[in-house]
Amino acid sequence: MSKVLMKGNEAIAEAAVRSGGLCYFCYPLTPQSEVAEYLAWRMPEVGGAYLQAESEVAVINMVYGAAGAGARAWSTSSSPGISLMMEGLSYIAASELPAVVVNIVRTGPGLGGILPSQGDYNQAVKSGGHGDYHCLVLAPSSVQEAVDLMPLAFDRADRYRNPVIVIGDGLIGQMMEPVEFRPGDFPPLPAKDWATTGCKGRKPNLINSLYLDPVKEEELNQRLCRKYAEMKKNEVRFEGYWTDRPYRVLLVAYGTTARVCKTAIQRLAQQGIQVALLRPISLYPFPEERIYELSKRAEFVMSVEMSCGQMLEDVRLAIGRDKPLYFYGRQGGFVPTPEEVMEQVNLHLSRKGA
Repeated sequence: MSKVLMKGNEAIAEAAVRSGGLCYFCYPLTPQSEVAEYLAWRMPEVGGAYLQAESEVAVINMVYGAAGAGARAWSTSSSPGISLMMEGLSYIAASELPAVVVNIVRTGPGLGGILPSQGDYNQAVKSGGHGDYHCLVLAPSSVQEAVDLMPLAFDRADRYRNPVIVIGDGLIGQMMEPVEFRPGDFPPLPAKDWATTGCKGRKPNLINSLYLDPVKEEELNQRLCRKYAEMKKNEVRFEGYWTDRPYRVLLVAYGTTARVCKTAIQRLAQQGIQVALLRPISLYPFPEERIYELSKRAEFVMSVEMSCGQMLEDVRLAIGRDKPLYFYGRQGGFVPTPEEVMEQVNLHLSRKGA
């Protein structure tokens, strides 16, 4: 299939349509509004449904209802809009329903600004809603990877009966890159015999997140915990860059920041400084074992982020207390440059040598 030049938000929308995500609910918010604009004309072409709600609170509850009826339901938003969805996401997880939510992250806290950020890492990975639940979290670093991850997100949401978050900074949504739409190759899914499709000829299905009996509530929590353990076993995804050669420094970065780090690594190699990168693709579950293995070969590890260091604590937990760990980040909508990353690497190498 030939490639086509598309803006990230529009490519995500088209990938979702081709993945069967034909029930879409949204409230427009920069920098992800082009998803809704694209689907406003695309959904009627494919027999899908797009409804603009009065708020993100309404959006996530519409996703809840459509998912409960067995539809592949999904939504997109950006940072403060996602915050308004947190209660609903907790309900969806507790009700064991499949849903996909895309967050094109902007700066914060508060209303912040419309420029790119990675400041929603904790919200996504640590589950910003209440209670013991997790979402599977996938983080693309290019428009093509965002397109590739959408069918995976829908498949895993259905397979685990659990919400999946695809998180990309504002650049992923706004940049234009050539993309190719490749169909996902997945095993058949189990039947949705739990869905509320009308109970003629069968017993009624009840979808619920309220358990006043503590025994039943604990049973639910333990079932969810088993599900998340299965995710940790089967859904860890990452990319290693120049990890197959000797290196002195290991960088950990995801999304757009990882692309910046790759350029820095290439330029550092021209100076005779060997650096490698581990890029988490799944932020939950986090590739902690692989980071630990790679960190043993490095003099130190450095986390590079567009935040104040939200991923830093997970990197520290992965590598242990004995390995030196440094951080470099930009906030406010600034993207780290390759030159800045190179300067930080050289700075810490010189201090170590001293």
